[in-house]
Amino acid sequence: LGMFSELKFLVPWGHVAAKAWGHSEGHPVLCLHGWLDNANTFDKLIPLLPRDCYYVAMDFSGHGLSSHRPAGCPYHFLDYVTDVRRVAAALQWRRFTLMGHSMGGAVAGMFCFLYPEMVDKLILLESLGFLLAPEDTEAWLKSKRRVIDTLLSLEAKQQTPKARSPEAALQRLLEANSHLTAEGGAILLQRGATETPAG
Repeated sequence: LGMFSELKFLVPWGHVAAKAWGHSEGHPVLCLHGWLDNANTFDKLIPLLPRDCYYVAMDFSGHGLSSHRPAGCPYHFLDYVTDVRRVAAALQWRRFTLMGHSMGGAVAGMFCFLYPEMVDKLILLESLGFLLAPEDTEAWLKSKRRVIDTLLSLEAKQQTPKARSPEAALQRLLEANSHLTAEGGAILLQRGATETPAG
């Protein structure tokens, strides 16, 4: 397992980089590095592990060879969880093992909590995983999973913006906002819509 290959997954702000060891038919294991580290964290460990697995170590956004998020965008834990979800989708992994070191362990724990059906084993190295007060569990789970799922499904459906006539645009705005008057809608559209040759 000394030899590895480089992988790249496209994301809306660039790409997420990763390195992979073993055969892609092997049992999938996603490896998550710690705070300010990168996928090379696992270079010495992977060759010592079972050979029947396919190990993919990703660089979180802004780490290693992955693209940085745009300037001014913070790096929240939940964004790292979303990175994991994106990489799993790109690899078409429905169920896999997560191995996380330090901060990567916390991200892995959070991912397991949100998507338990996708994870068969959780391996934590120097990490506590993810702990929540029991009374917060249900609400957190529902809201955070919805945030990620909604974001990814919106991105999957990205189409070019529709061109409408000014009248149709106003009609659409009023249907979506029952509290708006036609006059109020027209005022908002002056600055909220762009005129193109198509409409």
